[in-house]
Amino acid sequence: MPVVVLSRLLKPGLLLSLLLLPQHSIAEVFSDKLVEAALKRTEQQVRYDGRYVRIAYPNGDVPADIGVCTDVVIRSYRALGTDLQQLVHEDMRGNFAAYPSKRIWGLTRPDSNIDHRRVPNLQTFFSRHGKSLTVSQQGSSYQPGDLVTWMLPGNLPHIGIVVNRTSADGLRPLIVHNIGAGPVLADMLFDYNITGHYRFTPDTGSQ
Repeated sequence: MPVVVLSRLLKPGLLLSLLLLPQHSIAEVFSDKLVEAALKRTEQQVRYDGRYVRIAYPNGDVPADIGVCTDVVIRSYRALGTDLQQLVHEDMRGNFAAYPSKRIWGLTRPDSNIDHRRVPNLQTFFSRHGKSLTVSQQGSSYQPGDLVTWMLPGNLPHIGIVVNRTSADGLRPLIVHNIGAGPVLADMLFDYNITGHYRFTPDTGSQ
């Protein structure tokens, strides 16, 4: 991603620190900060509420006391200056057919109020602009800052962020997610069918 675009999407201090690092270190620094931001989400009181809400654009958000699983990801990235609302919307404007909005929801054009808050759209975006990784049954395959999607009972898509803490037996990384009780830290990586494993670092989009 060009530096001029980054300057609009990342906090100035984070952008400078990333530009001064060797390329292989950029993703590590960003993932550490993303984990920090995700863990901070667990300190917030958020009621699970996924109703359609008209929000500002860019950097729009639903009221801080409500949210769903995607809002954990959106707010964690936004804490680092990365606006997934804008990134997803801009990509959908030019590549609407690549997204499942028409097939799943019958939409004919992008909607900046809701598109980024839908798991299938985030999966498409992360596949297109991040890295789609192997879905594994080995906990060690999932690194801090990775994004994982699941299909819950009732065909409900779900998403969470891998963090740098592990299960009591040390075999699985813990996940920050909101499955209905607000953002929590949980040992649930293999509780449901994993449908995707992604890594998205906005400086290059491919680390």
